[in-house]
Amino acid sequence: MDTAVWKKRLIRLMEDNRGLIVLLFCLPASFVFDVALQLRNWFYRTVLSAPQRHDERVRQIQSKVRHCNDLPDSEKKKMCTARPNWLSLSTTFFRKDLCHKIPIPLYDILELNEEAMTVRVEPMVTVGDITRYLIPKGYTLAVTLEIADATLGGLAFGVGMTTYSHKVGLYQETIAAYDVVLGDGSLVRVTKDNEYSDLFHCLPWSHGTLGFLVALEVQIIPVKPYVKMEYIPIKGQKEYCDKIRELSGAMDKDKQTPDFVEATIFSKNEAVIMVGNFANVKNAQEEAQINHVARWYKPWFYKHVESFLNKPPTQEFIPLREYLLRHNRAIFWVVESMIPFGNNPVFRFLFGWLLPPKPAFLKFTTTPGIRAMTFTKQVFQDIVLPINVLEKQIDVSEEIFDAYPILVYPCRIYDHGPHTGQLRPPRPDQMCPGTNWGMFNDLGVYGVPGPVKRKQRFDAVAAMRKMEKFTRDVGGYPFLYADIFMDRKEFEEMFDLAAYERVRTKYHANGAFPHLYDKVKPEIDVIKVGKEYMDPL
Repeated sequence: MDTAVWKKRLIRLMEDNRGLIVLLFCLPASFVFDVALQLRNWFYRTVLSAPQRHDERVRQIQSKVRHCNDLPDSEKKKMCTARPNWLSLSTTFFRKDLCHKIPIPLYDILELNEEAMTVRVEPMVTVGDITRYLIPKGYTLAVTLEIADATLGGLAFGVGMTTYSHKVGLYQETIAAYDVVLGDGSLVRVTKDNEYSDLFHCLPWSHGTLGFLVALEVQIIPVKPYVKMEYIPIKGQKEYCDKIRELSGAMDKDKQTPDFVEATIFSKNEAVIMVGNFANVKNAQEEAQINHVARWYKPWFYKHVESFLNKPPTQEFIPLREYLLRHNRAIFWVVESMIPFGNNPVFRFLFGWLLPPKPAFLKFTTTPGIRAMTFTKQVFQDIVLPINVLEKQIDVSEEIFDAYPILVYPCRIYDHGPHTGQLRPPRPDQMCPGTNWGMFNDLGVYGVPGPVKRKQRFDAVAAMRKMEKFTRDVGGYPFLYADIFMDRKEFEEMFDLAAYERVRTKYHANGAFPHLYDKVKPEIDVIKVGKEYMDPL
């Protein structure tokens, strides 16, 4: 029997017993890894923490950039951060070994400005850090990602969207200022109104290809201790799609919308819509409705939501930080594909405290073979699409992936007129009348496609390219932390790179940093690997 057959049989054996393997080996190792990582972070944020030394540390970064510029031509390479690939939440592994790696040891919260309603932070501050800091003071970020390990700098140069985005848009709309070290080593403060306004609109979705972020100012909002949640089960695709559009104010700029809107779609004809509002708990009756959804023994949040499918609309109160990080334990529902029995009450009680397996650990232990196998047998995509074709989105996703649940977050996408970045503005039929925005949504598809579960042939490359074509056709775009399958021409059809190319030239990024497409494209030959792993075993 040849090597390829043995390799496929071994992969199938691991797939069939993945839950046991993860429980016995991955979770304990991930826990130890996380403890070590937390000690490392504690050392950075306490022993080495010194917000007053921020300027000194930025000057050191500038010095390293200038040193790279002064190298002889034979030694020059493009620059990137020295942060290891395994510490990022991206599914790709950019070839940092081909670049000069510049350390960015910036982990501090610098200033809370309650008058301006902003917080100034260094880029390595995480969602977990900022929620622990802000919520006791009565604030949170306007856009707070659900994963505690995400960094605010990574979201700023990438993208972020949450269940508050139907009110404010993407994370980039809440950023007041960036401090950036450019390719020539100069430090600039970038706002939408100053001389660097052209750069301001191109930094989101640039993924570190225009400069090094050394600080940012982000808008905050006042909050209350709890979120009052209502779970609304709806049967029928048109019915739940119409309800999502109505609740988000997609076509009515004057509608009083709730603070939070999201939906989990469990099948083509079944969904639970969640509506949340900041709240205080006022009496014993409301205290009895408090649900600590983040505790280790509690059902995974999406399973909790699924329990309302056949119930009347139901309300409860969730502590704010637990609501904001409600999907953290199960990484939405990705952990189910790793540990199929993970939501069992006995498992949760005995081992739930080990969850989630750390994304950093999973990436740290990813070999080239595992990397190739996983992208062909799993899907992990967040795609921004116009909400007026929500029904079509779900139909196409089912046809291509046959994977449920599906996540839906409504989100405003703004037309900033001549101040363009990489995102093309909403088309006229996608605009909310009387506004400068259109309502889009995140379509989150995570997990194992139906054909893979059924051990049928699944062409991951063809599936993703079909999804990308649909996305281009309707004027959408995928989050670029996940694998893309477009060639350069298709990428430039989806994203408007005209302003991006101008600012690369103007602000010394050409030759200093990788191009956006080169930074986000998979590091492996997806066509070749897709063919190798396509056939069922």
